Amino acid sequence: MGLKVVFMGTPDFAVATLDAIVKSKHKVLAVVTSPDKPAGRGLQLQMSEVKQYALQQSIPVLQPEKLKDESFIEKLKSFNADVFVVVAFRMLPEVVWSIPRKGTINVHASLLPQYRGAAPINRAIMNGETVTGVTTFFIEKEIDTGQIIKQNKVNIEPTENASSLYEKLKIAGANLLIETLDGLENNTLKPIGQHILIDKKIPLNEAPKIFKEDCKIDWNKSKEAIFNHIRGLSMYPAAWAILAGPKTATVKIYTASMVESVHNLPNGTIETNNRSYLHVAVNNGMIAIETLQLEGKKRLNVDEFLRGFQHIESYHFE
Repeated sequence: MGLKVVFMGTPDFAVATLDAIVKSKHKVLAVVTSPDKPAGRGLQLQMSEVKQYALQQSIPVLQPEKLKDESFIEKLKSFNADVFVVVAFRMLPEVVWSIPRKGTINVHASLLPQYRGAAPINRAIMNGETVTGVTTFFIEKEIDTGQIIKQNKVNIEPTENASSLYEKLKIAGANLLIETLDGLENNTLKPIGQHILIDKKIPLNEAPKIFKEDCKIDWNKSKEAIFNHIRGLSMYPAAWAILAGPKTATVKIYTASMVESVHNLPNGTIETNNRSYLHVAVNNGMIAIETLQLEGKKRLNVDEFLRGFQHIESYHFE
């Protein structure tokens, strides 16, 4: 028969889960998403990816400015949903998440209790993790701390970046959510408290929101740490550094690799043949920059960049 669902989400990551519910035996009664926002040069109002999908499927859409608005709360109650499903949305007040009789389920892109927070995909790679995953859990008062329902592990490949891992976890999360809804309907779920999974010998990694300063490359770190930093922020929001010399510029670095090298160069020193490679000296080797973008310019492969940048050897990275 299926469960009656109200879905809450905003970005593309959430669309995969919404689509999976629509194609399942469960029924989406309505979608809650962020208000339209001005974007682009013309500052025209732009709909979220979730809203665009919902309209294509003729699903009613709610876009409250305030989640505690009384008319919004009454509208949610009127659906008489069995469950709310939340993917990549705002933090819900208790007056919202406590409405459905079977609870409110969140899909999170990590193996909770590890990487609670807004940026679990980026932070896992930046920290050099080799395994992550997706978790469904019941929302409670504290963010990302509710009872865990189901989890699936996903491997992080050695050269994987945040963009490719995002795509893998998007699909894994959608599949896990359908398993969760099926189990919820059949009363076969056995949720467990996150405190049971916390090992005091293993520190909990957090996944706070990423700001611009978090993306700056520290060339005094090891080549492994810098490589993980770059791929953990690729392709968005992208790692960046200051290129200093006759002029100073900000450079986004999208892809790079590690180079074994023994040297006594200052960190940030550039080595290049001015044609095909651009290496940056770090403590225990070199970082080979592969794609980059000068502020205000197009993203380029390193050979294209070197053809258009004169006297790169007189610069260094700060």
